[in-house]
Amino acid sequence: MEIFLKSVAALNDETRVMILRFLDKYGETCVCDMQASFDMIQSRLSRHLKILKEAGFLRVDRKGTWAYYSIRKPLDRFRSEALEEIRYLDMDLPELKKISQTQGCKL
Repeated sequence: MEIFLKSVAALNDETRVMILRFLDKYGETCVCDMQASFDMIQSRLSRHLKILKEAGFLRVDRKGTWAYYSIRKPLDRFRSEALEEIRYLDMDLPELKKISQTQGCKL
């Protein structure tokens, strides 16, 4: 019951829904690239990512000092269907800014 309620609560925020759609579209992404793409301060983005991870939507891979987030696979039916619905939402999704490859991450 607890994980279900966390999952539902995680979806009750426009920014987190956009993060899910962003990662669904672009795949595994460095947190510094998400920070640049969403033009969001690191602490706020980290909070959203933590909530989505604890709700069972995301996985994180550490590569050196950098954290890369992606949609967890496999997803259970509830999360998979929620992600499918998110794909059909009309939203202004930011473009991926790959600063990790051009300027380097500075978190």
